[in-house]
Amino acid sequence: MTEKILFGYLAAVSLLAVIVTVFDKRRAICGGRRVQEATLLLISLCGGSAAMLITMQIIRHKTRHVNFMLGIPLIIAAQVALLFLLRRSANG
Repeated sequence: MTEKILFGYLAAVSLLAVIVTVFDKRRAICGGRRVQEATLLLISLCGGSAAMLITMQIIRHKTRHVNFMLGIPLIIAAQVALLFLLRRSANG
């Protein structure tokens, strides 16, 4: 049951990451109020990092920003390590 909840949460945050990233890219092209970089990084921290990184690569958005191209992979690595540790402690 817990795994289904976690999967649902990660799916929702990943979808949000894709939507917000595409929205920001469109605003970068057409003008208008942009999404703050801190907001994008916060969505990554909350679990949308993989989806955001993939989306940024596909739409070529913020790919020259070190904060994103280095920061998001580091967030992914930390999240994978955390999941590994949680899984390991749950199994005894």
